[in-house]
Amino acid sequence: MIDPWSSAIIDYEKLTKQFGIKPFGNLKEEINNPHHLMQRNIIFGQRDYGRILKSMREGSDFAVVSGMMPSGKMHIGHKMIVDQLIWYQKKGADIYIPIADMEAYSARGIDFEASRELAIYEYITNYIALGLDLEKENVNVYLQSENRNLGDLAYILSKKVNFNEMRAIYGFSGSTNIAHMYAPLIQVADILLPQTEECGGPKPTVVPVGPDQDPHIRLTRDIAERFKGKFNFMSPSSTYHRFMTGLTGDKMSSSKPKSAIFLSDSPKEVEKKVKSAKSGGRESLEEQRKLGGVPEDCTVFELLVYHLEPSEKKLEELRESCKNGSIMCGECKKNAASMMKNFFEEFSHKREEAKEKAQKILDREPKC
Repeated sequence: MIDPWSSAIIDYEKLTKQFGIKPFGNLKEEINNPHHLMQRNIIFGQRDYGRILKSMREGSDFAVVSGMMPSGKMHIGHKMIVDQLIWYQKKGADIYIPIADMEAYSARGIDFEASRELAIYEYITNYIALGLDLEKENVNVYLQSENRNLGDLAYILSKKVNFNEMRAIYGFSGSTNIAHMYAPLIQVADILLPQTEECGGPKPTVVPVGPDQDPHIRLTRDIAERFKGKFNFMSPSSTYHRFMTGLTGDKMSSSKPKSAIFLSDSPKEVEKKVKSAKSGGRESLEEQRKLGGVPEDCTVFELLVYHLEPSEKKLEELRESCKNGSIMCGECKKNAASMMKNFFEEFSHKREEAKEKAQKILDREPKC
């Protein structure tokens, strides 16, 4: 069982076998200018992605849904989702960004006003600063609690779901509060909303997620089939990306400050964190020169793969230099810390510029 609200590290191989997630790798050759997360196998799995490929190839309508739960600070791992949204926006997708304030209330106890503030000054500000254009006509950003169409849809969909099913998927017990049990149905409605008549009707829809969110995808696909006669829904597609390893070696998490590089950190803080991060080096310099390092176990190398190094050639050269012992961890950390500091110096300015725009985003009426 996978719990979408825990911070457990996922066994990716077991997940794909147990729940029928298909490998993504075979599809890369069919994509014009694939995202680097696809190229580097960080996006490792998919469900029904062929529909999205067809839409991109034909230039027909499709949507991307990616929610944010305003429960804490954004870290560098969250940047993966924004990077994917930017890529899909360039491919012509309609972008839907539900702000899961109802989930934050039911699962984290965060009140609605606090959620709104976090959404504006933490999430939306960062989305804009990272380069996502939220002012485009085909972008729909909304608070779950303020979207009447969403609430009505969730209520209608809940008619064909019972407690036994929710318990089997999420492990809910008799002590689980009703709001928490209802929150997944709101997320199902978030994913299916782009296909309603108010939003333009049925269309291929993809949800890029971490593997811990797969229970929501499975529930949505089941419910979409049950309401095919009423709404003509298409089962949503999904992609799955690997989690970033935290700087301390476990999963990067907002609840573990030492594990994460937060997008609100100063350039100096970021530089210091990278220099002190867990590496894939040996116990001594002599042993490292002899045996080489282990880039697959290095959080610093992972930062380069996920975010910092755009060149495949340079990345491979660095990997080989690490493995053959011709570059030491100190030098690699120093270079990565400098790259990250430079990124944050520019990004910090963009964050300040984005704040004014972010305040206006939620003042708009939801498009549907």
